[in-house]
Amino acid sequence: MELEIRNKKWSDDEFYKVRNEILGTWETGAEVNLEEAIAYQKSLPAHKNFSAKLNDAKATGKTLVQPRAGVGLIENHIELLKHLQDEGEADLLPSTIDSYTRQNQYENCAEGIRREKEGMANGNYRPFLNGFPAVNHGVKGCRQVVEALNTPLQVRHGTPDARLLTEITYAGGFTSYEGGGISYNIPYAKSIPIEQTMRDWQYVDRLTGIYEEAGVQINREPYGPLTGTLVPPCISHAVAIIEALAAAEQGVKNITVGYGQLGNLIQDVAAIRTLEELTEEYLIKYGYNDVNVTTVFHQWMGGFPADEAKAFGVISWGAATAALGKATKVIVKTPHEAAGVPTKEANAQGLKATKQVVNMLFDQTVLGSRLEAEKAIIKDETRMIVDRCFVLGDGDIIKGAIAGINAGIIDIPFGPAKCNAGLMLPARDNSGAVRILNVGNLPFTNDLKKFHAEKLAERAAVEKRDVSFQMVIDDVYAIGKGRLVGRPKE
Repeated sequence: MELEIRNKKWSDDEFYKVRNEILGTWETGAEVNLEEAIAYQKSLPAHKNFSAKLNDAKATGKTLVQPRAGVGLIENHIELLKHLQDEGEADLLPSTIDSYTRQNQYENCAEGIRREKEGMANGNYRPFLNGFPAVNHGVKGCRQVVEALNTPLQVRHGTPDARLLTEITYAGGFTSYEGGGISYNIPYAKSIPIEQTMRDWQYVDRLTGIYEEAGVQINREPYGPLTGTLVPPCISHAVAIIEALAAAEQGVKNITVGYGQLGNLIQDVAAIRTLEELTEEYLIKYGYNDVNVTTVFHQWMGGFPADEAKAFGVISWGAATAALGKATKVIVKTPHEAAGVPTKEANAQGLKATKQVVNMLFDQTVLGSRLEAEKAIIKDETRMIVDRCFVLGDGDIIKGAIAGINAGIIDIPFGPAKCNAGLMLPARDNSGAVRILNVGNLPFTNDLKKFHAEKLAERAAVEKRDVSFQMVIDDVYAIGKGRLVGRPKE
């Protein structure tokens, strides 16, 4: 019998019935023994626990640095992460998962691993996988990685159905897991029903809750940037809050909510601060009083300049914003961002540049009336979206989120999913803050709609052109061309 998609904690019967099916999906599922996995997690030293390190950073006001990284073979993956740990001075480490695993195509992963090993043996190595195939390497392979490092590890991926991947990596010793039912559907997939991903991610969160109930801290991180392209803070905030509420219902106790840099300092600082405040507000409002909330700031997710010196400028601006916003951690870009997959040396350079800026700004802050005004706008807009979803769901946030997506109440710009309305359009105002050109079906008051229209009209007057979709296009490519606002050519 199908489970009803609502925000209710799964019973043991519901969970273990599905679990038996999931572990049989691929041969390495047989390596997972939950009791043994919990014991293994408990045996890990405290300094390898992601949640513990994040919670300590929040308490002391530090901003930790974390890269993106992942390659196909275990030995190469360990070498890469060791370099980022030792030379890049990373506080937290990832394992970015390959595209085949993200699509649950484990046979293709096996072929990729075979070809890479063959190339290594023949002295003719070239990569066939664009990340770490954790499911194929299994529990034993994941533990090799965990045991080779002194830094907490997170799984980063983009998988709509990540249930087997969660089982393998938790049993393998990973202590943080990224993603969610909305944030790993609409930005990544076209035709997967939102109901299906919400249900599949309830499984991930319930498994996390089972580890927590056994005394193992596992960090969960909804994916904040979404499409990474001019996403207004209220949209990414609403998704993060909804996924946090869904996770908390299943027993998750450590949640990191994220936000992708837009480029305007005041708006970005206001966004990262309100994200933490609003998430805690909604969790407490709905009875989840024992959840540790931390934040992650993603450096610029759009186009990068090809020139490495200019790329360091973009990286440093993101580092400064993360530090001034008091984010708990920052996900770091590399000076090779425009060229493709970075070398381990370039990845380490991005980390060290970021850490230098973060350390320099540790004692500094951003205050003022403009910041408070921006915070108030973000809070009003976010509450309007989340509260309307609760109404649509008759008090159930998952039912309401699904209804809200179908109605365009949650509308992620440039999301490829069929369920996404795609009516709302963002554009920058004259100061570079992201505003909304076409409100679509967002449940805003007339005053808020007027605010956005006036802000874009101010820019149009300065640029001596009409407010139009051309502004959106210009803004998407602006940073790669050395500017924040996409001004017309003179």
